[in-house]
Amino acid sequence: MTKLAYLDCPTGIAGDMCLGALVSAGVPWEYLVEKLARLGIEQEYHLRLSQVHHNGQLATKVHVDLPDQDHQHHHHQQEHHHEHGDEHYHEHHHEHRSGITEISTPEQNHHHHPTRHLPDIEKLITAAKLPSRVCQWSLAIFRKLAEAEGAVHGISPDKVHFHEVGATDAIIDIVGTCLGLDWLGIDQIYCSPLPTGGGTVWAAHGRLPVPVPAVLKLWESRQVPVYSNGIERELVTPTGAAIAVTLATSFGSPPAMTIQKIGNGAGSRQLPIPNMLRLWIGESSEAVNLGKFKVKPSNLPPQTLHQSSLSANSSSANSSLETISVLETQIDDLNPQAIGYVFQELFNAGAVDVFTQAIGMKKSRPGILLSVICHPQDLDACQAVLFRETTTLGVRRLTQQRAILPREIQQVQTKYGQISVKVAWSDRSPHKTIMNVHPEYQDCAKLAKDNNCSWLEVHHLALSAWYSQYRE
Repeated sequence: MTKLAYLDCPTGIAGDMCLGALVSAGVPWEYLVEKLARLGIEQEYHLRLSQVHHNGQLATKVHVDLPDQDHQHHHHQQEHHHEHGDEHYHEHHHEHRSGITEISTPEQNHHHHPTRHLPDIEKLITAAKLPSRVCQWSLAIFRKLAEAEGAVHGISPDKVHFHEVGATDAIIDIVGTCLGLDWLGIDQIYCSPLPTGGGTVWAAHGRLPVPVPAVLKLWESRQVPVYSNGIERELVTPTGAAIAVTLATSFGSPPAMTIQKIGNGAGSRQLPIPNMLRLWIGESSEAVNLGKFKVKPSNLPPQTLHQSSLSANSSSANSSLETISVLETQIDDLNPQAIGYVFQELFNAGAVDVFTQAIGMKKSRPGILLSVICHPQDLDACQAVLFRETTTLGVRRLTQQRAILPREIQQVQTKYGQISVKVAWSDRSPHKTIMNVHPEYQDCAKLAKDNNCSWLEVHHLALSAWYSQYRE
């Protein structure tokens, strides 16, 4: 069965509400504190946990206390956000845990703090030696947030800079949320439609209507369904919106699932309805569509899911979106016999894929473009291989996103022996639609050689066996 999470957001979503809901759902508090300490910024914050009541209902409240003296009068209940662009003032987003954002004007701020740009935050996360999925999801959320802010202000995402106090809060909320989801073993997230809220908030250039522009831009990127619940507050913070928009497979009604646990994450303010995010944890209970066939979940073997099967966005096929690094270098003076060895060393260093392309270089020399795809945490190791094992003097480094389909390896039995079959699908609630079924090449080749038959025959037998074994 697939482990599901559903974000029920009647009063919106903020980063600390996600943390509270995860702890309420069973994520150990000590685990979060220990893993977050790996970021190396523990001197910038203090975490506290409490149980609170909203309209008579118990919920878990996570406090991210910030030692900055200029912010003590906010009682440490704000989600300090970021400063946009390269203006020469500080724009402090005090996102209350209920969702209210109070942004002080430049005239009200006479103190100065260093800033963190997006690349600084990405470097901080990749250096923290976090679980692979946590690193990927955190990077994807921050980039999505920076893309939205950059679009609003007409600047590149990499030029968006986060006020250091605000960046600390956002880093803890985002990385902590990803740590909790990973600890719970969540495979897919779904999210309810989001309330728009209302009213206005202070910004550097005056008052802004709610939802604030960054939240609207995030909603636009996923065509998020929204509605008004009549509460004139800012209910969805930019951090909360970025988490939902980046990680949710889809927005709408709950998927078909068997509920196992409910976690309640508290906001700060008292509202007309209980101010909490409700996190539903359970397992899928749907059938799998395969064209005109259906595959019963009970017939499927235990899944060996790709480590990034949790959606980091949604394409037309509901694929997962993960942040990856790409290294490129052009070479025209390396002995071709060395290429195979370089490939193997790159894979040993953590490369996901390595490939070459024939190119024409300066002075009409034939050469190759060597490309390496890897996870961000393996970037430096792969780059070291390129400098050590090739003649290149320079390597280009890119951060990109790739869409991938969730997949698993299933076993089928043929008259020649057992064969592994890779099955990929798109996650469309309430069904999974099979997108690709592919027998493993090496298994087919081995059986063909052992039984003195053609590879094509073994391949066809494997496909036939899969359809017979897993169709209803």
